[in-house]
Amino acid sequence: MMKPSLSQQERDFIDRALYYSMWEKAPVTLTLSDPNSERIAKGIVLDVDYQLQRIKLKWSEDDWDWIDMDEIIIAST
Repeated sequence: MMKPSLSQQERDFIDRALYYSMWEKAPVTLTLSDPNSERIAKGIVLDVDYQLQRIKLKWSEDDWDWIDMDEIIIAST
């Protein structure tokens, strides 16, 4: 599956959802682009690394993953 091109408005909305999750410790649901399909990631954003264009998403008490920001196509809180 090819990643859709996002408008500036869509990228701004994703940024706001990521920062809201980080500041408020609120869960966020991310739809991620994957070569074969879309996948869903749910958790709380712990960090946004703009230099490396990735976020740190905590999805359980002890587990987290780095997710490349260019994989995110939808973010909802």
